[in-house]
Amino acid sequence: MKRQQRLMTLNNHAEMRLYQEASKANLQARKPRDIKRCESLEVAIRRSGLQDGMTISFHHAFRGGDLALNQVMDVLAKMGFRNLTLASSSLTDCHAPLVGHIRNGVVSRIYTSGLRGPLADAISRGLLKEPVQVHSHGGRVNLVESGELQIDVAFLGVPTCDEFGNANGYTGDACCGSLGYAKVDAAAARSVVLLTEAIVPYPHHPASLAQDQVDLIVQLERVGDADKIGADATRMTSNPRELLIARRAAEVIVDSGYFTEGFSLQTGTGGASLAVTRFLEDKMRARGVRAGFALGGITSTMVDLHEKGLIGKLLDVQSFDRAAAMSLARNPNHIEISANQYANFSSKGASVDRLDVVVLSALEIDTGFNVNVLTGSDGVIRGASGGHCDTAAAARLAIIVAPLVRGRIPTLVEQVTTCVTPGSSIDILVTDHGIAVNPARPELAQRLREAGLQVVTIEWLRERALVLTGEPKPIAFTDNVVAVVRYRDGSVIDVVHQVAE
Repeated sequence: MKRQQRLMTLNNHAEMRLYQEASKANLQARKPRDIKRCESLEVAIRRSGLQDGMTISFHHAFRGGDLALNQVMDVLAKMGFRNLTLASSSLTDCHAPLVGHIRNGVVSRIYTSGLRGPLADAISRGLLKEPVQVHSHGGRVNLVESGELQIDVAFLGVPTCDEFGNANGYTGDACCGSLGYAKVDAAAARSVVLLTEAIVPYPHHPASLAQDQVDLIVQLERVGDADKIGADATRMTSNPRELLIARRAAEVIVDSGYFTEGFSLQTGTGGASLAVTRFLEDKMRARGVRAGFALGGITSTMVDLHEKGLIGKLLDVQSFDRAAAMSLARNPNHIEISANQYANFSSKGASVDRLDVVVLSALEIDTGFNVNVLTGSDGVIRGASGGHCDTAAAARLAIIVAPLVRGRIPTLVEQVTTCVTPGSSIDILVTDHGIAVNPARPELAQRLREAGLQVVTIEWLRERALVLTGEPKPIAFTDNVVAVVRYRDGSVIDVVHQVAE
């Protein structure tokens, strides 16, 4: 409007020419060739327009090796920001410094798929005034699309990018692989800040995150430790009991009726579920069966079967180890997908809807087949919703693998402490003491019995667990809600109460 008023006051051509020449000179001076590069995090934060009370986001492709989030939060605290909503796709042990930022008022709300370590322990004991919103991976995208979760500034760590913002996760020293969760934030955030270890020549290709999504770029010494991506929950087990369960689960898959040419597969985190892939190889060779695709978090074992010709394609939302990350760079049929493509039930096409078999773990499962992957036997948050309810709801066959007891604590209980995945989505429970089939799937039970597998009722397994452990003492909670568990459609499926001291 001011420009139009100014033009209306120009009374002669000479003055008009002078104005136009000055405007051109000003536009020339503002060419955007280097405008995205920032010399420090402080500069990038100021230029992003971040203000108190806004929402910031991060992705968790580096898992336990993430170094970006803590660096950003420390700078935000020094700059005096307060009352921020933190929307990280997941949080792990390495994010323990957030405890101090919550106590100091820098962070007042959290959206995440999971919590672990000292941060989870402190939140379970009432650290945060507002309950954490715990969502699934697909559910997070739905919350963004619905407008409930509006990301103001996304801070996205990448190994390399060019000076205009083209980036991927499999080039450079900090090779984290798929940026499937970062893709959502890059598309949705009002301002996108890339944190990179290296700037490479333009144009950087292939680009998982494209230049037209990126506002600002900061080069840091380190954004992540790729060697820590595959630690703990994503490390292949050598535990004999978990291997026994994995072997039984592989037998269940083979005899389920879904083990046919071109079937699709996903294995979740946890030793036994990841090990299932290892035992499927011999059975696939023996029966001449190839999988059409494997989905989700991709491991080195999945890559091995792909390179041996036993799995046609790998659809990778998150690379679970360095070997998988490196495969994404060299294998044309190892395909990077976003969390929206992976599991958002409201998307135009989620890959979970094409899934035949999913193998998942559990901290607890009850006699109604409801599953808890969030809270431990002491009521403390120590896990993640992840893609659990997304894949279980969509797959044709959802298998839970878990030991009947852990230590002196039963895994199979009368009622789970926290429900993340409803029993209506679960078909089979495989334990070291037997296999239970959901009564809603009698045809599955019949197939497994005909194959000679040991099928028992879930009630029998529950009694067996009690013989081994006795009835555990109930957990003491207060009335204070520390977390709200959101189902994949955004509805509330359960809440987590503060543990009593």
